[in-house]
Amino acid sequence: MPKRDNVFDILFENQEMTEKQKKILEAAVEIFSEKGYSATSTNEIAKKAGVAEGTIFRHYKTKKDLLLSIIAPTMAKFIAPFFIRDFNKVLLSEYQSFEDFLRAVIINRMEFAKKNFPMIKILFQEIPFHPELKEQFKEHIINHVIKRLKLIVEEYQKKGEIIDMPPQTVIRLTVSSILGFVIGRYLMFPEAKWDDEAEIERTIQFILHGLSTYNKE
Repeated sequence: MPKRDNVFDILFENQEMTEKQKKILEAAVEIFSEKGYSATSTNEIAKKAGVAEGTIFRHYKTKKDLLLSIIAPTMAKFIAPFFIRDFNKVLLSEYQSFEDFLRAVIINRMEFAKKNFPMIKILFQEIPFHPELKEQFKEHIINHVIKRLKLIVEEYQKKGEIIDMPPQTVIRLTVSSILGFVIGRYLMFPEAKWDDEAEIERTIQFILHGLSTYNKE
């Protein structure tokens, strides 16, 4: 088979799968990413994988079973741990200012999004519609990252760089701004002429002006 990219290298590592199963997984990821779960048929996946449609149903009873049995477990077992290990490079580092921290986080997330675009797209497309995916995302990503972010926010509040408001609120406002930028850049308007460096700086300044300490008159 042709050489697969890093995402599939991670997904298939130490997994006992036949080549047909791997092709089905690759096809499902590609088409779910392009068209969305609802608009995709198992016949399309089978054609893309080069297998009979019955081969899919020998492994997965329904299309929903295919999504939950392939996409969700791979997110939980591979994407989420990779996300946390990768993100910890940012979270466990020390930065002189909250601004430096924000810049590192945004650049880190942009790199992650570029390398894992199909899975990221599926994640954001399907989470709102599948409670199972929402729970896995919450368990494997949010619960781990939020705990660390809370400590970081409290440290910058002690330094006087962030206004006195609940850390959870600071995190929500900051993450919403960063995700809004990343989603817009890679999912909603990827064809637009983006000046990434300028947009990163604008996003940072937007967050800082809302959270930085200043004299209230």
